Amino acid sequence: MPALSLPMQDGTLETFLTSEPHNFPEVAIGSFTRIAYSAAHVVPDTSADNDPWLESHLDWDRTIAFRRHLWGLGLGVAEAMDTAQRGMGLEWPTSIELIKRSVEASRDMPGAVVASGVGTDHLTTNLSPSTEDVIRAYEEQCEAVEACGGRIILMASRALAACAKTPDDYDTVYGRVLRQVKEPVIIHWLGEMFDPELEGYWGHENHLNAMDVCLDVIRRNAEKVDGIKVSLLDKEKEIKLRRALPNGVRMYTGDDFNYSELIAGDEQGYSDALLGIFDAIAPAASAALSALADGCPAEFHSILEPTVPLSRHIFRAPTRFYKTGLVFMAYLNGHQNHFVMVGGQQSARSIVHLAEIFRLADKAGLLRDPEQAAARMDRVLSVHGI
Repeated sequence: MPALSLPMQDGTLETFLTSEPHNFPEVAIGSFTRIAYSAAHVVPDTSADNDPWLESHLDWDRTIAFRRHLWGLGLGVAEAMDTAQRGMGLEWPTSIELIKRSVEASRDMPGAVVASGVGTDHLTTNLSPSTEDVIRAYEEQCEAVEACGGRIILMASRALAACAKTPDDYDTVYGRVLRQVKEPVIIHWLGEMFDPELEGYWGHENHLNAMDVCLDVIRRNAEKVDGIKVSLLDKEKEIKLRRALPNGVRMYTGDDFNYSELIAGDEQGYSDALLGIFDAIAPAASAALSALADGCPAEFHSILEPTVPLSRHIFRAPTRFYKTGLVFMAYLNGHQNHFVMVGGQQSARSIVHLAEIFRLADKAGLLRDPEQAAARMDRVLSVHGI
């Protein structure tokens, strides 16, 4: 197997020998007993003549091909979310084009599901928007997504976090928007570790107090809420909220640190999944979910638990830069021909960080072609002068 000289934290190099990959299925085997969405990254068009810090041009063929890869593995696609660099380079006009193309591409894929991010990111917080402005912005994006046949994921709003003065403002905004949607939505509570501008969401910096406000909103609008995705990286808080949800409202784990045990669940319930890390570990996630559906929880854990160290590394603080690790994994595994991100975000992590991703992915059996992955890792090392 190929060997590489990988950088260590102390500045030295170690000789690393790759191992045999796991032979994960390339298509889903049977149906799952958990709903599972993968938030999906995007691939920029590196040949476009544009200003990458100011505008995004996507390679539509590669971007949609990756979604077909996810659908083939039985995973739904959570489209135009923060994993697609929403709020970190991917602006609303490109986001709605992405949603339209993804929904259209799903039509010839049996069982393919697309749920799409709706937010207020076409507002600018420094213009001091009001709660009425936030409501209108949500309405505009909801209407656009519904018009193209997409399901809605109601994303947390930076503008609302900036202008809300009390928890009642959250109740007003969410109540007004939820009353108008055509079908039940997934609410997304994205923690400040993913986006510092969302600190104090639901009107409280204390997550437990915020949880009470969130629950009140869900209970008052339960018929319009399919579920809630919680991204707080705290399994105890997720379980507490999960157990308090109204009947019929799902918990979609967004905990990229503890997803294995949260999906498996306990005697009082389990979490479905809407995870960024599934972008990088889709074959393993699919195989694990198939094992769980077959009544083999031990096999589920044996497949998924080795991926957790990789995920914790990719999502380590500053967590908002996790997208770099996901795109790097897609590059290593041949889903795209370059390691370039919208806005140049490939520079958000160090070469030492990327080298550890390579090690952990290899250990989890996730490098599907070790020779190709090693050659690409070597190319990235060369760019960094190593």
